[in-house]
Formats: sequence, structure tokens, C-alpha cells
Amino acid sequence: MTTDVHGGGMRAIGGSGVSPGGQSDPPGQRCSAAELRGLFLFEKLTDEQLNWLCENGRIEIVEPGLLYAEGDPAESFYVLLEGTLVLSRRIGQDDVETSRTSNRGVYAGAFNAYLGDRVPQAYMNSVRVTERSRFFVLDARTFAKLMQDWFPMAVHLLEGLFFGQKNVQEAIGQRERLLALGSLSAGLTHELNNPASAAVSAAAALRDRVAGMRHKLALIAGGSIDRATLAGLIACQDEAVQRLGSAKQLSPLETSDREDEITDWLDEHEVTNGWELAAVFAQGGVDVEWLDKISVAITNSSDNSAALDGAMRWLGYTIETEMLMTEITDSVTRISSLVGAARQYSQLDRAPYQVVNVHELLDSTLVMLAGKIGNEIKVVKDYDRSLPRIPAYPSELNQVWTNLIDNAVAAMDGSGTLTIRTSRDRDRLVVEFVDTGAGVPPEIKDRIFEPFFTTKRVGWGTGLGLDISWRIVVSRHHGDLRVESVPGDTHFFVRLPLTAPQAQNGDQ
Repeated sequence: MTTDVHGGGMRAIGGSGVSPGGQSDPPGQRCSAAELRGLFLFEKLTDEQLNWLCENGRIEIVEPGLLYAEGDPAESFYVLLEGTLVLSRRIGQDDVETSRTSNRGVYAGAFNAYLGDRVPQAYMNSVRVTERSRFFVLDARTFAKLMQDWFPMAVHLLEGLFFGQKNVQEAIGQRERLLALGSLSAGLTHELNNPASAAVSAAAALRDRVAGMRHKLALIAGGSIDRATLAGLIACQDEAVQRLGSAKQLSPLETSDREDEITDWLDEHEVTNGWELAAVFAQGGVDVEWLDKISVAITNSSDNSAALDGAMRWLGYTIETEMLMTEITDSVTRISSLVGAARQYSQLDRAPYQVVNVHELLDSTLVMLAGKIGNEIKVVKDYDRSLPRIPAYPSELNQVWTNLIDNAVAAMDGSGTLTIRTSRDRDRLVVEFVDTGAGVPPEIKDRIFEPFFTTKRVGWGTGLGLDISWRIVVSRHHGDLRVESVPGDTHFFVRLPLTAPQAQNGDQ
């Protein structure tokens, strides 16, 4: 990152450097204390300090090309005397230019060396020169000694600032994750409670229906129905169960008409309170033609009216018990699915780095966020199912999906359409989140990935969600995260490599 140091126009280019093997002190290019004094970085030093710099440092001439590469060990601190520097960051397989300058005194390289082994001493970026350039160079250890000996108080202040900010960011990042976890837990509890309550209620009703079936069966068996008629009635019972499994879903109007027809039939055949059974029969796929078959099945009874009444209620209990068992099965299956989604989301039983199906991760996140998304937001899944599995940190990607979906829901203020689309862009898998919210204003578009920047009201956001997402996608997965937005149409694009970068091998 390029940082402007105000007061003298000095710019610092972040990163850590290593000498590319440039020419040290070529003829006519000896270190000059007078030249160093002309740079803002050194203008307040004494003659003794400037001479010390010349004795312990060196002048290097670097031909056009790479000065140092991102990720290599930090060994040198560079100050530009003449030439042009280009700073870049690796995003995926590409080096993206982030800064270019020819200002004398620009410094780059191991300027965090005074922190020692407490921080990784490696490049955070790459620097190359576009023309023959001159540098004043100090070895990292020499620069660290200079800082500690000459500016001990400043070093303590910088250490406190560096580690204090790091600790604060980690603490708030942890709070962000805990807030997300609390929100997800509340949503999951709500989602689990619904099917669990339905299963408990259905089980209680099932107990009553089974008791009723036993009672009616005893009445039927103790009546005047012969064995052949009873066998036919049992066959009708089996058929009723089959009809329930294949029953056509009726519209509310069709259901009402069917109930009226069945009620009329039951009344005509003197079935007591037939309207109570009509709703059950209609829901179970029974029609008057099938009821006529039941009537024929018990014609051998000596008391046809009483036998038909008992048979109708027995079959009603049969249909009700089947529907209640189906409801219990569906509820328990829903609970099992939610638990499976929670396990998939948390990845508690999986390796941290593995080859994953992105669609499974997206689906588990949607299940976990169902309570927060609500019923007024329509979710559209436009998945390219032909996409291959990719190497990734699945629990971290789930955090990215959570942050992006949460932001989309907040932007739509509870109603709208959220579209999640997957596709392939050459060697990248693309996950696109589209919402119909108010959009990202142009004046803040370049700031939304900054730490602690948020547009949510106080207490509703830490400003780290998108920063964490950016670091997970770009730094951990060598991917890319960007946004395109106009009012009513905001797109967040996550691009992930289809194959594991070589640099990732050490993290597995």
C-alpha cells in the first residue's frame, strides 16, 4: 500500500526488499552525505549520522526489471535517488500495479525490520524499476540497529502503534465473527424450533388418532361384518394409503369443491357429522367415486348404516395417521438437514484446506441465514452445476458468503431479490451476489473494503466484514473481490482460482 507521509511530501512504498544483485558503489557513484541530506528522510540528521549512513550503507545501480518480489525474505531498505519505481500486488496469478513514482527520497523495503521476529519479515508486495535507477541501500539488520539506537522512543511508539492496532483489529474481527455466530445461532434456533414443534404436535395428534383407530376397529370387529367384507375393507384401507401418497395437489377452490361433494355424499349415506371427515378425505385424495367402492365393500353387513359409519371413521383415522406420520418424517428430515447444513457451514469435522463444492457451501450458508433473510426477500440460485470442485478453506469462504449476503439483506432493507450466480471465467470460478438494494454510492465505492469503514448506524456494524472478506479471498485464496453498483442493481464478484497456487502449498 502506498502511504503519504505529510510534511515534506515524502512518500513511503510499503513492502520489504531484497537486493537483486545490483552493482555496489560503481565508479563515480560513491555515497555522499551531502546528497543524503537533500532527502526529506535524512535532512534532520547530524553530519556524524550522515557519515555513519554512508559508511554502513551503499549506492546501487539497478537496471530496468524486478527490484524485489512479493513473498521473498526481507533483506534491504531502499531509498530512491534517481529513477522510477512501480509497486504491485499479486492477485491470483496476476501482478496488479498499485503505485508508480519518480519522487526522490521514496523509500521501500524492510522498514519494519526494527520489529524483529515479532512480525514476518517478508515482502508484502513487489517493486520493479522501469529505467536505470540509483538507490541508497541499507541491510535490514543495519536499518533495525539505526532505528533502535537513534530513535528508541520513536521505536517504542511505533511498536505500540503497530501491535496495538493489530490487536484492536483482531479483537474487533473476533467480535465480528461472534456477532455473526450469534446471528446465525438465533436464526438456526428459529429454524429448528419450527419443525421440532410441528413434530411434537403431530406426534400428540397421532397418539389420539391411533387410539381412535383401535376403538373403531373393535366396533367393526364386534359388529356383523363378515370376514370377506372386513378383508375388503382392509384392502380399501391400503388403497387409501396409496391414494394419499399419489394425491394430486388441489387448489384451495378445488379442495373446497371436493369437500362439499364428499360432505353431501356422507350426509346422503347417513354418516354422522360427515363434514368432519370431508376435509380429511379431500386432503387424502379421496373422491365420491372411491367412497362408492367403500359402500359396496360392506354391503353384506346386517346393519349397513352403522357399519358404513364406523368404516368411514376408521378410514378417516387411517388417512389422518398417514398424514401425521408424513408430517413427523418431514419435520425430522428438516431438522436433520439443518444440522447437516450447520456442520457443512462450520466445517468442524473437515480439514481446514480441502477440495470443495462451492455450491454446497453456498447452500449451507443460505440455510443458516434463512431466518435473517426472511420471507420478503426472494432468493434466486443461478448455479452452473458443471463447475469443478476447487481447493479452498471452506469455513473461511462460508464467512465471505455470510458477510456478502448479510450486506445484501441490509441494503435491501428486508425486501427485494437476492441472486447468487456461479460461472467460469477462464481459470477462475466466479461467484456473483446481486441485490436490488439502494446500491453503493460512487463516493464511497473505493472505501468499502477499508477496515472499520461502515455505512451502518452505530452499533449495527464494525466495518470489518468486507475487509475480512477481501483478505480471505485475496490473501488466503489468491482470488479477487470487486463490486459494481448502481441504485437497484449491486454486484459483488468473488473470483477464485480453479487450481491451487504453488504459494498455497505451504498453508495446507
